[in-house]
Amino acid sequence: MNFIDTADSYGPEANELLISQALYPYPPGLVIATKGGLVRPGRRSWVEDGRPDHLRRAIEGSLQRLRLERIDLYQFHAPDPNVPFSESVEALADLRRLGKIRHIGISNVTVAQLEVARSITPIVSVQNPYNLRNRTSEDVLAACERLGIAFLPWYPLGGKRGLKALKIKEVASRRGLTHAALSLAWLLAKSPVMLPIPGTRSIDHLEDNVHAAALKLAPEDFDDLG
Repeated sequence: MNFIDTADSYGPEANELLISQALYPYPPGLVIATKGGLVRPGRRSWVEDGRPDHLRRAIEGSLQRLRLERIDLYQFHAPDPNVPFSESVEALADLRRLGKIRHIGISNVTVAQLEVARSITPIVSVQNPYNLRNRTSEDVLAACERLGIAFLPWYPLGGKRGLKALKIKEVASRRGLTHAALSLAWLLAKSPVMLPIPGTRSIDHLEDNVHAAALKLAPEDFDDLG
């Protein structure tokens, strides 16, 4: 495993600090991707802030917490309805030219927004919700496949309700797999540009998630999962 996805709003700020405390100095080849553009005014509040000034401050904060001079992949967390999407992306493009960012990604976007972003700066990844139960970003995934852009499905397991879906339980039981491992294996087999980013709270769950990378699903598994 050499890719970690985080964001300044996770905690907020706590997750980036934990990563640096646990892993710095970072081993060669490790890619830490973080995001900016969402703020947390309350425990259950997520508010978009795509203002260029905010994004510039957000990146400086992430660089400091992660103890980096450049962020390998910086992702715009969500379009801000109060700020033109192009202005937010242009701010990230400027920061890339300054050497603060190596690659730019976008999150929670439509195909049209992906095209707008690509007209401004190279985009290497898209992070949208996608799992066995929620495939509303199918058109965005198809666009990423066509363009050779990585697709990072957030909420890849679909939560407890998603994992308890009948079709997942049936196939997992037949294959002797956990529901989580089956869901991740399905994602990995779904597309060559798919890069799931499951979270975990235990070593057991982490090892189960890693195990999914080696699983091969049979055609009948795909047929049953839909």
